Amino acid sequence: MHTTPQRRQLFVASCLALLVTSLSFGIRAGILSRLGVQFQLNTEELGTIASTAFLGFPLAVIIGGFIVDIIGMKQLLIIAFVLHLAGILLTIFAGGYWTLFISTLCIGLANGTVEAACNPLVATIYSDDKTTKLNHFHLWFPGGIVIGTLLVYFLDKINIGWQVQVGLMLVPTLIYGFLFSKLSFPVTERVASGVTTSQMYKAVLSPLFLCMIILMFGTAITELFTGQWIDVLLKNVSDNAILLLTIETGIMVIGRGFAGPVVHRFSPTGVLLISAILSALGLYLLGHSSGNMLFVGAIIFGMGVCYFWPCMLGFVSENLPKTGAVGMNLMGGAGMFAVSVYTIFMGGYYDRLVASKMPAGISSDAALNEAKKAAGPEVINVTMIIPLVLIVAFTILLFYMRNRKNKDSLTVVAA
Repeated sequence: MHTTPQRRQLFVASCLALLVTSLSFGIRAGILSRLGVQFQLNTEELGTIASTAFLGFPLAVIIGGFIVDIIGMKQLLIIAFVLHLAGILLTIFAGGYWTLFISTLCIGLANGTVEAACNPLVATIYSDDKTTKLNHFHLWFPGGIVIGTLLVYFLDKINIGWQVQVGLMLVPTLIYGFLFSKLSFPVTERVASGVTTSQMYKAVLSPLFLCMIILMFGTAITELFTGQWIDVLLKNVSDNAILLLTIETGIMVIGRGFAGPVVHRFSPTGVLLISAILSALGLYLLGHSSGNMLFVGAIIFGMGVCYFWPCMLGFVSENLPKTGAVGMNLMGGAGMFAVSVYTIFMGGYYDRLVASKMPAGISSDAALNEAKKAAGPEVINVTMIIPLVLIVAFTILLFYMRNRKNKDSLTVVAA
C-alpha cells in the first residue's frame, strides 16, 4: 500500500472536489426546465447545453489521463479549480444560449479534470483496497446530487432564484481549491511501480480493456442520462419528478457507503451483473408506472446504478493495473462521451415524440402537457434496452473472469 502522511486529507479534499462535480449535475437537473423557459430554449437546445457538460468531461479526463503522470495530480486539480470557478460565475451571469453553453462546457471540463486526477490519486493512496475506496469516493457524486436537488426543491419553495442556487457551489469549490494548494501529492501508482509507458499502452490495447470501454458506454448512459433528464422526462407524469432523482441518488449514497462487504462478497464482476438486472427493472417501472410506483422504480433503479461507475473503474484498476491513470481516465472519458452523444440524440427524439403526439390543429397547454406525459416514459423505455444488453455482457464477463482466475490458480500450483 502506498503511504503518505496526508492520505486522509487528500481523500477528504478529493471528496469535496467531486461534491462540486455532483452539485453541478444535481442543481442543473433541478433548474434545467426553468432555464428553458427563461431563455426561450426548446428541449433540443436544452439537451445540447446539458450534453456539453458530458462532452467537456471526456475531453478533460482523457487529456488529463495522458498528462497526469507528467505534470502531476496537484497541477491538474489547480486547473480544475480555475475551470469550476469560471463555469459557476458564467452560469450565474448567463444571458442566453451561448453563455449557458460556454459555462456548462467549463464545468464539464472541470469535472473531467477532477476525475482525471482524483481517480488515480485514490487508487494510489489506497492501493490495497481500490474498489472499496473508489466506491467511498464516488458516493459523493450521488451525495452531491441529493444535496443539489434538495437545495433546488426547498429554495424554490421560498422563491430563491436559480442564480443563488448555482452560487452555492462556490463554497465547496473555494474550500477544495485551498486544501489542495496546501497538500503534498504522491506520484501515481503506475509511476511508483515502475511500469513503463510502452507497457501501459500495450495494456490499454488489450482485448479485455477494449471490451470494458464498450461496456462503459452502456453503464454511463444508463446511470447519468436518466439522472440528468428525469425531471424533464417525468415532470408531466409526477408532481415530484425531481424528488425521484433525490431518492435514486440517496439510495446510491447508502449503497456506495457499504460497498466493502458487497464487493468482497460478489466480486466487482458479480456486482456489475446484479446492477444491470436491477437497472433494467427500475427503468421498466419508471417507464410503465405512475403515482407511488414511480418511487419504487426510483429506489430499484438507484440500487441498480449504484455500483456501475466505481466498480467499472475498480475492475480495470485491479485486473488491468498496467493501464494506470490512462486506463482509468479513458474509461471515464468513454462513459461521459457516450452520455453526451446519447443526450443530444435523445433530446431531439423527445421533441419529435412530443410533436407526433400533439393532436392535429391543437396547440393548447393541456394538449402539450399530455403529449409530454406520453413522450417521457417512451424515452425511458428506449433507454431500458441498454441495461438489458448489459445483463448478457456482464454474464459473459463473469464466466470469463472465473475461468481466467481458475487458470491462474492452476498455473501457480503447477509452478
